[in-house]
Amino acid sequence: MSSVAARVFFRGCRSLLAPASRAAATSSVVSSSRSVSTVAAGGTKKSAAKPKAKPKAKSKPDSLAKKTPRTTGIFKATPVSPALAHFLGTGETTRTDAVKEVWTYVKSHDLQNPADKREIFCDEKLKQIFEGKDKVGFLEVTKLLSTHFVKTT
Repeated sequence: MSSVAARVFFRGCRSLLAPASRAAATSSVVSSSRSVSTVAAGGTKKSAAKPKAKPKAKSKPDSLAKKTPRTTGIFKATPVSPALAHFLGTGETTRTDAVKEVWTYVKSHDLQNPADKREIFCDEKLKQIFEGKDKVGFLEVTKLLSTHFVKTT
């Protein structure tokens, strides 16, 4: 047995026979061998790591806490084509709301391919929006809907 192995073994045996206060003061090598041996001897293993304190939530001023709804980019309400207006029931909507409505329609009418959930089977109502395609991938939805939003300057 090498001298290092003998030293670790000797310290491990000594920690079994030592009182609890002395065993807690030993090095990490000893504590790891002690915890393994006390678990094997029927004792309970105690974690040496201290629990981390939860970070405190930063308080924000009232002006930042109450955010106004965004009205730019994809959150801007824009007029839509007659086909999309017929599907949504409104002549003006945001891009995000249009995508949400399409997905709720797909899920409620069970139009997803059961073998590949990324694929949508189009019924007659969706074919009017999606250029007459029978199947549409979920990544194509926003691209196909973008043609229905009228550009305003």
